[in-house]
Amino acid sequence: MVPEFFSEMPVLQQSFWYLAFFASLIFVFQTVMTFIGTDASADLDADFDGDFHNVEAPFELFSFRNLINFLLGFSWTGVAFYGKMPEAFLMILATVVGGIFVGIFFLIIKQIMKLQEDNTFNVNNALGKTAQVYMNIPAQKAGSGKVQLSIHGSFHELEAVTEELEMIRAGESVRILKVENQVLIVEKI
Repeated sequence: MVPEFFSEMPVLQQSFWYLAFFASLIFVFQTVMTFIGTDASADLDADFDGDFHNVEAPFELFSFRNLINFLLGFSWTGVAFYGKMPEAFLMILATVVGGIFVGIFFLIIKQIMKLQEDNTFNVNNALGKTAQVYMNIPAQKAGSGKVQLSIHGSFHELEAVTEELEMIRAGESVRILKVENQVLIVEKI
C-alpha cells in the first residue's frame, strides 16, 4: 500500500512527510470551513486553571488552528530541506519556520480584526447632537415627546423630555443635553 520509495526513506524524512500530509489536509479543511462560514476552529479545551478572562485577544496562542499552522511550517520545511543540512540544524530551522507560520497567522488575524466595526446603538452616543422634534415635548418634564436623530448613519426615534418652561413643538430642532434612564433631556436651539 505504501510506495517502495517511501518505505525506503529514513524515519525522520517519513515523519516530515506524514506530518506535512496530515497538517495540509486539516489546514485545507479548516480553510474551506472558514470560507463557507462555519465555525470549524476545533479548538481543544485544556484541563488547567487560569485567569484568561481579562485577556483581549482575538485568538488564543494554544489552539488547534495554531498547532496546524506550526506543523505546516515545520513539516514542509523538513520535507524541503531534508538531506541538504545536518538533521539537528534541520530540526531547529523547521521549528523556527513553524513559529514564523504562527506569527504570520497572528499578523493576518490582527489586520483582519482592524476591519471589524461595532455599530451597536448606544443612546449615550446622542449626547451633544442635534435632533428634530417628531412629537411635541411638554414643558418641565410634564410628559415626554419624541425626537428623530441620525447616529452612525441610521435614524433613531427616541423619547425626550425638556426642563424648559415652554413646550417644544414638532419640527423644531433641539440639542441633547443628558440621558437619564434611556430618555433624552433636550433644549430648544
